[in-house]
Amino acid sequence: MARASLDKDPADVAAMFDDVGKRYDRTNSVMTFGFDRRWRFITGRVLDARPGEKVLDLAAGTGVSTEEYSRSGAWCVAADFSLGMLRGGSHRKVPKVAADALRLPFADSSFDAVTISFGIRNFVDTRAALVEIARVVKPGGRLVVCEMSTPTFPPIRFVYRKVMLPLLTWVGRRVSSNPDAYVYLFESALTWPNQRRLAEIIADSGWRGVEWMNLMFGAVAIHRAWKPGDDPAARRLTA
Repeated sequence: MARASLDKDPADVAAMFDDVGKRYDRTNSVMTFGFDRRWRFITGRVLDARPGEKVLDLAAGTGVSTEEYSRSGAWCVAADFSLGMLRGGSHRKVPKVAADALRLPFADSSFDAVTISFGIRNFVDTRAALVEIARVVKPGGRLVVCEMSTPTFPPIRFVYRKVMLPLLTWVGRRVSSNPDAYVYLFESALTWPNQRRLAEIIADSGWRGVEWMNLMFGAVAIHRAWKPGDDPAARRLTA
């Protein structure tokens, strides 16, 4: 199958991920030198899921993050448009739903929070997906997005784009069952909006109080926002 680009039908991207589901978690750990676990942990702290809450983990892949968030006592469901990825996490005892981010199969105001880790840049229409996500979140509910971003220090940004991303792409091609999927992932990172621009897109989609925190000098960033409604007892993001 030809490598997917940002212009292609989402079905092409889903097909690529179908092929990598079984080895996806291990490949990610190898390629990130284990930092993926740290990023999930920090994202979980920002999400701050609590017992009795309902959390949608969108673009959840194999559900590794869903499983971690559910340890808080919240009811967490993994949703992804790739059946292969969901099957790759069949051993995880969390609810799983095949879902398109643009047409979520949930009622209005179903969730206290929605989180997306390294998946939002795969949506064919980011703004439309954020509007749809807001539909299924309760007033005052929260959105937490962890995604690759833009290093803020120019020398680090240069090394990241010219050395690290090509290196990770090279590694991905050799350890993945579908090399095209990892070429796509890292090429999409080069065209993805920086932290401020993504915050603007989130705000333009109807969310408020958008804030972000940089990890790895900005190579990864966590954004958080709130659906208009009851004022939540929000904490500012801290490192």
